[in-house]
Amino acid sequence: MGEENIEHLLLSPGQVAEMFSVDPKTVTRWAKAGKLTAVKTLGGHRRYHADEVRELLRKVTEK
Repeated sequence: MGEENIEHLLLSPGQVAEMFSVDPKTVTRWAKAGKLTAVKTLGGHRRYHADEVRELLRKVTEK
């Protein structure tokens, strides 16, 4: 799997926030609370696994 493919599997806090209609800081709080797993890039930025985000979105929309 190439680097470009891995990047497509990771979402920025802003992208995740847009999916849930929340502030990016909320996404960071979710990660600290253990709802999402954050991956740090070499530059120190947080990214989130797209499949994990989709699963959380599915759970939230089922309620």
